[in-house]
Amino acid sequence: MKIAIAGTGYVGLVTGTCFAEMGTDVYCVDIDKNKIEGLQQGIIPIYEPGLEELVLKNHRNGRLHFTTDLTEILDRVDVLFSAVGTPPDEDGSADLKYVIDVARAIGRNMKKYLLVVTKSTVPVGTADKIKQAISEEQKKRGVAIEFDIASNPEFLKEGAAVKDFMNPDRVVVGVETERARKLMTKLYHPFLLNNFPVIFMDVPSAEMTKYAANAMLATRISFMNEIANLCEAMGADVTMVRKGIGSDKRIGPGFLYAGCGYGGSCFPKDVKALVKTAADKGRPMRILQAVEEVNEAQKYILFHKLNRYYEGNLKGKRIALWGLAFKPETDDMREAPALVVIDELLKAGCEIVAYDPVAMHETKRRIGDRIRYADDIYAATDKADALLLVTEWKEFRLPSWGMVKEKMNNPLIIDGRNIYDAGELQGLGFTYYCIGR
Repeated sequence: MKIAIAGTGYVGLVTGTCFAEMGTDVYCVDIDKNKIEGLQQGIIPIYEPGLEELVLKNHRNGRLHFTTDLTEILDRVDVLFSAVGTPPDEDGSADLKYVIDVARAIGRNMKKYLLVVTKSTVPVGTADKIKQAISEEQKKRGVAIEFDIASNPEFLKEGAAVKDFMNPDRVVVGVETERARKLMTKLYHPFLLNNFPVIFMDVPSAEMTKYAANAMLATRISFMNEIANLCEAMGADVTMVRKGIGSDKRIGPGFLYAGCGYGGSCFPKDVKALVKTAADKGRPMRILQAVEEVNEAQKYILFHKLNRYYEGNLKGKRIALWGLAFKPETDDMREAPALVVIDELLKAGCEIVAYDPVAMHETKRRIGDRIRYADDIYAATDKADALLLVTEWKEFRLPSWGMVKEKMNNPLIIDGRNIYDAGELQGLGFTYYCIGR
């Protein structure tokens, strides 16, 4: 079976590579010539554990191809996945420009039946817009070539995307015809053999499922951050509260960790888009509006704790940051809490020295040399007046605290992810603050 993937960003590259690993012949298409040339040479544009090895292996074995020419491969494939970006517009809605551009290119160039599958996260009703765009372009050509539309939203966690694709909790597929269902069943046959659930439904329900899933996870995070802030005020310990409520089977322990806010490419964008979609339909989503407000406020919590400690006198203080990416195992800086922390510290006149295992290059691309970048975790703490943990990378979990304390001007630690033991650090002579304890 031969398929095409339009877009070689995070979702497109992971999807294409994993399908190739399962034996499918895959053509990955992108308008970015430099990116395609890099992929052809084995240069991977994103950091994702396990992805590079699979890309190199399947490209070498002839199952994974990279091209900038969509027209060249349309006649070769049975299914085309649209995995282009849907960035948030100024009003919070998803910008569908690139999705519609792909649809129009298909309509202008297709010569035989094609199943067009939306992989990007798109609002309910997007499938109809894609169908209309393809039909309009066919009409201009004076042809009426049969095609189908399907929705197959991704549920990939950055840092575990390859594992999530190969061992999914579920695969959601929205179809309109039996022909489309049979094609998608054939494509996902290897997963059905392993008893992974493939859930077929109508297209609008599939489009909504993706937004609803991310909105629920974001809601749990913001809920626990609210509880954590109340725990701090009341003298309770949010880690104990999390264990207490997470043991309830109706609730479960997932996504109940307090911290300094969520970021990334999915939760912030999808919550905003769902709020906007609901508002357009006259159905305001008050819970999700609050989820977004809580999360934005939570991104400032590390700065507020530091500012209170120094009684507003932060000018000239050297602050060490451990972690920049919005979560471990990725270099993604989109909506990262670290960016808010950096902005506030710079406004207060602080000097910042940061270390992240993989995200420093991306941070520098975004903000340049406004901060200093350290070679390792200990270099970041040299002469620091405080250490802020922003991202819970594994290498931050068991440092040599003796070396850290020796290097710092003031042994103050503010833990934005609650990964350290307060008693241990206080016993070593550190001043320690965290979230909700």
